[in-house]
Amino acid sequence: MADGRDGRKAAVDPKLLELLACPLTKGPLTWDPERGELVSRVAKLAYPVRDGIPIMLPSEARTISAEDVLPAPPPRLSGPS
Repeated sequence: MADGRDGRKAAVDPKLLELLACPLTKGPLTWDPERGELVSRVAKLAYPVRDGIPIMLPSEARTISAEDVLPAPPPRLSGPS
């Protein structure tokens, strides 16, 4: 999805992604670069990013199906005990 100005795909700053949460579930969001959306797996919603600005309104979000949900990130490995 282009950001609407120069045809490039929008991106979300990783620091911002750490701070953002789904407004409905308060859970984490995952960046989907192919669609330019922030995905809440728990709520099964994809929030659009327009001109680099996340639109965190449930009324603007797209409902996603189980097939659209990105695979879960790999578990973090803990160090030696």
